Amino acid sequence: MAERALVIVPTFNERENITRLIGSILEQDHRLEILVVDDGSPDGTGDLVEGVMQHEPRLHILKRPRKMGLGTAYIAGFRWALQENYDLVFEMDADFSHDPAHLSQFLGAIDGADLVLGSRYRNGKVTVVNWPIKRLLLSYFANVYARVVTGLPLWDATGGFKCFRRKVLEAIDLSHVRSNGYAFQIEMSFRAWRKHFKIVEIPIVFVDRTEGQSKMSPKIVREAIWMVWRLRWWALKGAV
Repeated sequence: MAERALVIVPTFNERENITRLIGSILEQDHRLEILVVDDGSPDGTGDLVEGVMQHEPRLHILKRPRKMGLGTAYIAGFRWALQENYDLVFEMDADFSHDPAHLSQFLGAIDGADLVLGSRYRNGKVTVVNWPIKRLLLSYFANVYARVVTGLPLWDATGGFKCFRRKVLEAIDLSHVRSNGYAFQIEMSFRAWRKHFKIVEIPIVFVDRTEGQSKMSPKIVREAIWMVWRLRWWALKGAV
């Protein structure tokens, strides 16, 4: 039996991108379905998705009442995926910074892995397009920092293009995941690594969004700075 695969796409004001993204994802592989987790987008993103759902059975939505954060959106999506018995669960941005064309590479790589990460910095090679140099340096050295502090052997711990096997999400107590911004990506990978799951990084080309606004903020950066130390402390105590 073919494995069922779900791509979780959190959205907040992504009306300019979401319809085109849905079509692009679904055309990559017949096994792929999509769950949009919309945080009450004032621009009507959720309503637009519901309109597409009328003629697309592989599209689903979770509508939340307000902006509640990236991490909680993915946790809600993970719980839904487990409840609905999907075998493979993807994380993917809504703004086309993650190219849907890479999805076939993930589906190939997951055959020999438990978690596949799309890496912008694999083996130190940078594959990021259209980012200002300040943003690029911040991201690159944030990953070096996370690797040094936690010991997590990944080139791109903060990347958000991922594919989990169901058993990884079942093994992680999702109620104990504490981070909500981009630190969420570090925490999920760290927890999977500590449970000795096989993690594989594949190279992707990351292209900065051309429509809509970035969700990056100083608060998200601060959370990531402190979260890596918390992860190290939890690991020393045997809490992860």
